[in-house]
Amino acid sequence: MDRRDFLRNAARLGLGAGAAYLFGGSAVRLFAQSATAGSGTGSGSATRLPDLVAVKGGEAEALFNAGIAALGGMGAFVGKGQTVVIKPNIGWAQAPETAANTNPKLVKRIIEHCLNAGAKKVYVFDNSCDSWTLSYRNSLIEKYAKEAGAEVVPPDSSGYYQEVSFPGAVSLRKARVHELVLESDVFINVPVLKNHSGAGMTAAMKNLMGMVWDRQFFHRYNLDQCIADACLYRKPDLNVIDAYKVMKSGGPRGYSSSVYELAKFQILSTDIVAADAAASRTLGFEPSRFRHIGLAADKKSGQADLSKLDILRLTI
Repeated sequence: MDRRDFLRNAARLGLGAGAAYLFGGSAVRLFAQSATAGSGTGSGSATRLPDLVAVKGGEAEALFNAGIAALGGMGAFVGKGQTVVIKPNIGWAQAPETAANTNPKLVKRIIEHCLNAGAKKVYVFDNSCDSWTLSYRNSLIEKYAKEAGAEVVPPDSSGYYQEVSFPGAVSLRKARVHELVLESDVFINVPVLKNHSGAGMTAAMKNLMGMVWDRQFFHRYNLDQCIADACLYRKPDLNVIDAYKVMKSGGPRGYSSSVYELAKFQILSTDIVAADAAASRTLGFEPSRFRHIGLAADKKSGQADLSKLDILRLTI
């Protein structure tokens, strides 16, 4: 099938051009293998774990079930008795249908997997842009997280943050980072994929802004460089990019005029740079379009060249 036929079929099946681009039709061989996931139970006959999993075609919970199974299950990341911090995007006092924040159903399912793997405690927090109480409530993340058994932590006091150095950073040499990121055994980064008026794209790397006290420092001192620098202290153990409903314009808050794509898509990887590179493809762009991806790759924070990765595609 040539690219034209692929895109025609993708449109017929409800796949947007961005997801179609990531799932095939590009000159770069993006996937080492492919499989069909049934009921979130497995990843096919892969003999080794992939570097990145891209999964499409289901609801948020089913997408995660399939994706985490392909990475060896949550037990590969969370051990019995460990503490876990989950960092969604809860930046905006917006309802879930605006896709300004991470899908609350995805957050709930991740918490359930962590607890089932034996986690002693699961925390959820984000240093919101809007009022944190309204953002936590309106996004429904607070409600769903508590239902799943997590502790939802307020981010509003500087006392929760400790100053650390970022080795090798150019702009963000020091910052006050939330104590949960410093002290928890496992750090899971769960951003929503969307357009951003400053950085062009919000995904895994930019979501780390919400772990620092002074978010505005990023905007004052070279946003792209600070996003790349933020990866130099503690990279997440797992990145799960929510691309179920993708805001393609009007980000990061979202407006009535914003353009959306119902992609029903998710990206999972331990490599934060690779996750963002794949996310850029989901939006229909080359990773080079987003300067922070290249800057982070130059600092060896991850691999931006997807052709060098073992990427597994799953369709539910």
